[in-house]
Amino acid sequence: MTAWLLALAVAAVAALYAAVGHAGATGYIAVMTLFGIDPAFIRPTALVLNVVVATIGTVQFARAGHFDHRLFFPLAVASVPCAALGGWLALPTGVFATVLGGVLAVSALRIVAESLPKAQQSGAAARESLVSGWWTGSSPARLGMLSLVGGVIGLLSGLTGVGGGVFLTPVLLAFRAAPVKTVAAVTAAFILVNSLAGLAGGLVAGRPIPAPGLALAAAAAAGGVIGASLGAFRLPVRAIRMLMAAVLAIASAKLLF
Repeated sequence: MTAWLLALAVAAVAALYAAVGHAGATGYIAVMTLFGIDPAFIRPTALVLNVVVATIGTVQFARAGHFDHRLFFPLAVASVPCAALGGWLALPTGVFATVLGGVLAVSALRIVAESLPKAQQSGAAARESLVSGWWTGSSPARLGMLSLVGGVIGLLSGLTGVGGGVFLTPVLLAFRAAPVKTVAAVTAAFILVNSLAGLAGGLVAGRPIPAPGLALAAAAAAGGVIGASLGAFRLPVRAIRMLMAAVLAIASAKLLF
């Protein structure tokens, strides 16, 4: 019974996170902690489940035409080696987790505030200007900024045992780097490569990759398919933004409490 409840919880987490281009590592960590799973098993298992769900999310959002390689590649090229380094270091991250939890909580509140009809109307012109301006070009300054963001988030994702989506989404939304569904598409692919890099770094450090078990893998895959399909093809942009806020709030609560 406990195994089935854990699988259902993992499926629910995967569906919620996949709908916004995330893969659910923070949620899996929280769920497995509540179920009393061995801490040494939790982080690498969360990354394995991340790979499953992020692969599905990347495919679904790309099929829907939301993926932007010009935004993704500068982020990924810098993040992958940094994520591998973070996975190898495995430094204690208690203080960082507390600070990050506060940042994510503020990000969630900001997304909710900007999703209100009045805020959307007043800020629409400014958002369109920023989306079509500096962040969509190919200047050295833009590439340098994206690489810096990717490298920092890659290192943090490796240190914390997550794919980096909870770090990347608030940054891209804050800078109006792309439309919401494009942010979700890029985030899914970013999580995929960083999760693989984090696992590789752990292997180099002598930490084996655990097998999550067929039930957990299947649950994550099923939830990922449902969530990513809804996010990529069916849910309106405002619903995606509110789900993003919910995901960030959950991640914040996990980090803080």
